[in-house]
Amino acid sequence: MRSHLLNDTTAESYRRSVTEGIERVAAKLATTTRPFTGVTVDALSPRIDEIDLDKPLLDTAAVLDELEDVYLRDAVYFHHPRYLAHLNCPVVIPAVLGEAILSAVNSSLDTWDQSAGGTLIERKLIDWTTARIGLGPVADGVFTSGGTQSNLQALLLAREEAKPARDGWEGPAAFTALRIFASEVSHFSVKKSAKLLGLSPDAVVSIPVDHDKRMQTVALARELERCRREGLVPMAVVATAGTTDFGSIDPLPEIAELCEQYGTWMHVDAAYGCGLLASVKYRDRIDGIERADSVTVDYHKSFFQPVSSSAVLVRDASTLRHATYHAEYLNPRRMVQERIPNQVDKSLQTTRRFDALKLWMTLRVMGADGVGQLFDEVCDLAAEGWKLLAADPRFDVVVAPSLSTLVFRYIPASVTDPAEIDRANLYARKALFASGDAVVAGTKVQGRHYLKFTLLNPETTVEDMSVVLDLIAGHAEQYLGESLDRAS
Repeated sequence: MRSHLLNDTTAESYRRSVTEGIERVAAKLATTTRPFTGVTVDALSPRIDEIDLDKPLLDTAAVLDELEDVYLRDAVYFHHPRYLAHLNCPVVIPAVLGEAILSAVNSSLDTWDQSAGGTLIERKLIDWTTARIGLGPVADGVFTSGGTQSNLQALLLAREEAKPARDGWEGPAAFTALRIFASEVSHFSVKKSAKLLGLSPDAVVSIPVDHDKRMQTVALARELERCRREGLVPMAVVATAGTTDFGSIDPLPEIAELCEQYGTWMHVDAAYGCGLLASVKYRDRIDGIERADSVTVDYHKSFFQPVSSSAVLVRDASTLRHATYHAEYLNPRRMVQERIPNQVDKSLQTTRRFDALKLWMTLRVMGADGVGQLFDEVCDLAAEGWKLLAADPRFDVVVAPSLSTLVFRYIPASVTDPAEIDRANLYARKALFASGDAVVAGTKVQGRHYLKFTLLNPETTVEDMSVVLDLIAGHAEQYLGESLDRAS
């Protein structure tokens, strides 16, 4: 079995195996005509259940044949222009090449003696990103597994920075008065992080949004003042630059002013909107982000990177000390004096993939403008989609896009019962997914069911959107017709 270890004696075997796998995937990409086959859990589960993992096939070609049956054939393909559902992007080829390299070399980015140049490449990309944001000369950060982890680490730092605000507070009791302020459409990871950080159940204060789904700063100011009046500690304000449901961007300059006034940590969750950092046309939509204390970016959302590729950035590198622990076998304190750059000193993770290489390869091949042009294209596409929906009497569209998301609802001419319209939209989404012709997402707006296009594929066209809207209308009308038949 040593013949399967990747080393100097198996380099040719490695080349053959990987080439065969790449050829299978390339053939699949070239011949995929729908984003999904429509396979059900009940249909796919038995095929996987019957595989005996204790009886290997011992042949790469046979394993790839099996993989075709249990995965490749029925995978959801984000590269297809009618995949319009979640924040999943098609990926660029230089990043996929980077993925292949980093997997084979298998560097671990926790310490210098496990990664060498990988450490410096990651640090260079952190510096590049903080410069794009404008966080200043002492900014820093680290790559993470995704936006949820980035938000958790940012709020950990905010918690530790907020505790000294009250003399004599120590331990869990100090956490009961801490408050986080986030809009009512902010990411669920804000509340999840508060729980993981040991804060009280009412620690997250939900701030209402305006018609454009942006945080109302008047309401934020009122809540911050109430917090101070009641002797509570405003630990952090989480501003969102690209909400998951609407792509809306909170008023960052106004929020920054309030954070400065109240001495509150400002975190910007730009997991989605970070693509604007490379934008050729729309960078000004996130003006004010440079005033943040911490920022979340997800390159695997809007820089067209494979999962995972994310980072948390901070204005003041010294705040990362709150995530630092020293172990003699790994990163002893003496290494700090010796100026040995160990990334584990600022990460919540220990063993960590060299995900930065994917972004490095992308920027070295395409350049930031190349990435930004792709993101601008999907923002432009969303603007065209907004016009399409606004002009179509069959649909109610919620808000004009700030990024590349459209939330809408099919409104039949003959039905006025909101609950029945909800059911028609839910049915249409499920039926569309089952058909495999397209994939769209869903959400709720003021308690009612809506559908969602998340446009992250520059290959998607207005015609694609138009066809999918017709399919949605057709499925909804089929449900309503059958419902009428049942009632009669």
